[in-house]
Amino acid sequence: MRQFSRHRRPASQNARGQAIRFWGRHAVLAALANPERTVKRIWGTREALGQLDLPPVIPISYAEVTDLARLVARDAPHQGLVIEVDPLEDVFLGDLLQQEVDADSKRPLIVLDQVTDPHNIGAVLRSAAAFDAAAIVTQDRHSPPESGVIARSASGALEIVPWVRVVNLSRALEEIAEAQYWRIGLTGDTETTLGSTLDGSRVALVLGSEGDGMRHNVMEHCDVLAKLPISPRMESLNISNAAAVALYAVATAQS
Repeated sequence: MRQFSRHRRPASQNARGQAIRFWGRHAVLAALANPERTVKRIWGTREALGQLDLPPVIPISYAEVTDLARLVARDAPHQGLVIEVDPLEDVFLGDLLQQEVDADSKRPLIVLDQVTDPHNIGAVLRSAAAFDAAAIVTQDRHSPPESGVIARSASGALEIVPWVRVVNLSRALEEIAEAQYWRIGLTGDTETTLGSTLDGSRVALVLGSEGDGMRHNVMEHCDVLAKLPISPRMESLNISNAAAVALYAVATAQS
């Protein structure tokens, strides 16, 4: 069996050791349920903490709603719960591809080219979880780090869907192709519809940023370019909506 390389990110870009805070019931409960996540402390109202079955090793601080508001982003809907966690360990592209190939899996990949809005990253993660995607893949220098905003937008999916960060997205797409994925770049500048490119094969969906779309070099590393058949009355969809529609189309084609 072919062994895939391990795309490491430079040590200077590794977020390990930098604690971050999550808030909101879904994000907090998902982090607590993830055995790969290190939870360092939890703050909460007595009512919210009283509903949780917390392991005794986690330091707990009771706090008023106004105190919790000072721990998170302004106007963040913390729902009475805030936790401090370590970022998850890196997921290596080669390891993930090998796992999917060994399992003969046809779960899709989502590749995001310079999508920097944390709300969009979180929403894409949520859609990826809903449609059982294998992972999302981003370039490390052009994507946000784990954060409370992403965790809140992902509604727990940050703990479920592997997030692979690579140094070079074009090289990553080459490795994805070697794993027998059909790389489909989503763009409005084509007459080919997504549905016509799907035949049940293993798929990697490539989406560009909302402002500039896919970069030329990334586009050249796709096997085909396709569009969603949306009405001409609307120029485009939000990146997270486009990802959800595309994932649904893939799931339908493979069922």
